[in-house]
Amino acid sequence: MNMRRLCSLNELRDRGARGFELSLPDGTKASFIVVRDGDAVYVYHNRCPHTGINLEWQPDQFLDPDGAFLQCATHGALFRPEDGYCVRGPCAGDRLQAVPAAVIDGEVAIRA
Repeated sequence: MNMRRLCSLNELRDRGARGFELSLPDGTKASFIVVRDGDAVYVYHNRCPHTGINLEWQPDQFLDPDGAFLQCATHGALFRPEDGYCVRGPCAGDRLQAVPAAVIDGEVAIRA
C-alpha cells in the first residue's frame, strides 16, 4: 500500500483534532480523525467501536470539553488521543482503529 496525503501538519491545531475524508483506490470513501500533539500525529478511522458511527456531530468536534480525550458525541465514550483506548463508556476497553501514519516534509500521510 502507498502513503496517501491527508493534510499539512500546519492545518492541525496543536493538541487538537480534525476529520478528513479520503477516496480509496476501490472507489469507497473513508473518514479519518487526525490528532496532533506537537510534531506527533495519531490517525484513527472515524468510527466508534460500540456503534460503528462517526464520533462527531459537528465537523471537527472530536475532543471533550477539556480537550483531553476524543469523545463519541452519541454516547459520550472517551478515548485517549495517543492510542485510541476507550477509558469510559459502553465500549470501555476497546480501541479506535489506528491507521499507520507519518509526517513527511510537513505533510500528514497515511498508509491506505
